[in-house]
Amino acid sequence: MAVHANGGSKPVVDSSLFREGMSHVVSAVHVITTGGPAGRAGFTATAVSSVSDAPATLLVCMNAGSSSAAHLAQNSLFAVNTLASSQQAVADAFSGRTGLSGEARFDAGAWTMDDDGLPVLSGAVAVFRCRLTDVHPVATHLVLFGEVYAVTPARDEHGLAYMRRHYIQV
Repeated sequence: MAVHANGGSKPVVDSSLFREGMSHVVSAVHVITTGGPAGRAGFTATAVSSVSDAPATLLVCMNAGSSSAAHLAQNSLFAVNTLASSQQAVADAFSGRTGLSGEARFDAGAWTMDDDGLPVLSGAVAVFRCRLTDVHPVATHLVLFGEVYAVTPARDEHGLAYMRRHYIQV
């Protein structure tokens, strides 16, 4: 059931003002990866959240135009690699800031393949392996829901976060 505040009578805020406001929100930095029959792909994301612990479920927001979208849909598995503060170069490579795309992004960082063919980042603070259970298109993005079937416990290391358009250590 969709709920629309004020019956939709309030105008939507300008996108540049919204982005500026959101830049003041501290967000953990993750690299979302997929692997399988459609090949490997990945992207950097800060819009990742726990949905439930029974069953363990995460949501990830990705740009609908991302080149990783088709790979992820076909593979139906993804890993949420939560980055350590020392992994800023990995975040940049998967965000497109370095100009790398496709397989070349995996040259940043040290990657292993798990038994399901998922690329897993060595040295990540934590890794959540997920089965894609649902996808909801919302405006320019896709909201991906994944049931977590394996977790590599958090490392005792500082995490990488993003705030005011800069990386910070937390």
